[in-house]
Amino acid sequence: MIARLEGALREKRPTRVVLDVGGVGYEVFIPVTTFYDLPETGKTVSLRIHTHVREDVLQLFGFRSARECAIFELLIRTNGVGPKLAQSILSGIEPERLVEAIRGGDVAVLKSVPGLGAKKAERLVLELRDRVDLLEAEEGAPAGVPATPPPGDERSEAAISALLNLGYSRPQAETAVEKAAAAAGVDAPLEDLIREALRGLSR
Repeated sequence: MIARLEGALREKRPTRVVLDVGGVGYEVFIPVTTFYDLPETGKTVSLRIHTHVREDVLQLFGFRSARECAIFELLIRTNGVGPKLAQSILSGIEPERLVEAIRGGDVAVLKSVPGLGAKKAERLVLELRDRVDLLEAEEGAPAGVPATPPPGDERSEAAISALLNLGYSRPQAETAVEKAAAAAGVDAPLEDLIREALRGLSR
């Protein structure tokens, strides 16, 4: 199993990157929280990897910190939660807030994630409440240089695209990005725009 990859960042999107490791391009799916910490394309990046293997597919999920990876692996051990839903959960709720929501049984916060209904949210709390305390606050490699945001409408469209990839509807995504742009400011980096939009959607 692949547990870690380090290589040149060739492509990056809010939920997916391509790493060039020794001339081989690896497609790695990431939560938006990891995207915030990525350096510019062309720079070297190190990601902790969870290798998900099924009969017909092999997928890599990457994280910038050991804590995020550990939370992801806890999530996918819950009945009814696959890697894509776990990726969306970590994208929509920051790790510390997610741990607090599970500990406190805050189903409303968990239900804010697309695809995570009341029953699955309750199951998460039931199955993980005792296990989240075992997580160590271990951090991964330091964050790289923030990316330069695309201008104007391109930046908003990139943020909307990220939310669509996470399962939100286009009307939800457009409204959230519009409010986020008003709150974060016209020149806010793409990372801040996505973060603010996700915060609005989780309220």
